[in-house]
Amino acid sequence: MRISKYGNLYQLTLLPRLFPVNCYVYEEENELTLIDAGMPASFKGIVQLVERIKKPLTNIILTHAHGDHVGSLDQLKQHFPNVAVSISQRDSRLLAGDLTLDAEEPNTPIKGGFDKNLKTIPDRLLNEGDRIGSFEVISTPGHTPGSISLFNTTNRQLIVGDAMQTKGKVAVVGQLVPTFPFPTFGTWNKELALYSVKKIYELQPSLVAVGHGKVLEYPKDLVKQAIQDAEKKLVNV
Repeated sequence: MRISKYGNLYQLTLLPRLFPVNCYVYEEENELTLIDAGMPASFKGIVQLVERIKKPLTNIILTHAHGDHVGSLDQLKQHFPNVAVSISQRDSRLLAGDLTLDAEEPNTPIKGGFDKNLKTIPDRLLNEGDRIGSFEVISTPGHTPGSISLFNTTNRQLIVGDAMQTKGKVAVVGQLVPTFPFPTFGTWNKELALYSVKKIYELQPSLVAVGHGKVLEYPKDLVKQAIQDAEKKLVNV
């Protein structure tokens, strides 16, 4: 597993060249927060990093419910029984296997893979504006109905899950990137995904960290270009 560090934020990447799957550990003053749980094979690297930093892992926050973001969750909960697990209120239904849509939501099928054998029940259900440590919850639906991003209010770092991808190309999720199309295959609604990335741009983050691909350390122009590319493609559909 590759580990990259950006201030107090650690990016852990499984299969970095072939099929990068990222999760993130943020080091607070007295504790650690894990954002996303990657694949089952991510477990060992996460535990090793936590032990290396020598601070307690107190929170796991899931950006959404897809299997490649919750893959080691059960193992982690067993290893760290006191850790609090959080996910958006909307995506908690997906985590439980309920793929039904609300009446006001776009009537397009929810896509992507889900772990049907997951045993962990979230301790906290999140909504826009909720806070966990240094992070504020930002609602960024599109990839799934309840996808969230985590905005660090101390340094403006933003962890966006699969709202965007940087593997293959910096793109709004749902826009096909031929060299790495998999996030597109799992995206529920392209229009909402574009709206969410516009919201991300307005936050003017100092860094954008994604689920698949490298961190964007100077994201402003790259995020703006991704928005423009997505707008052109949606107009021409």
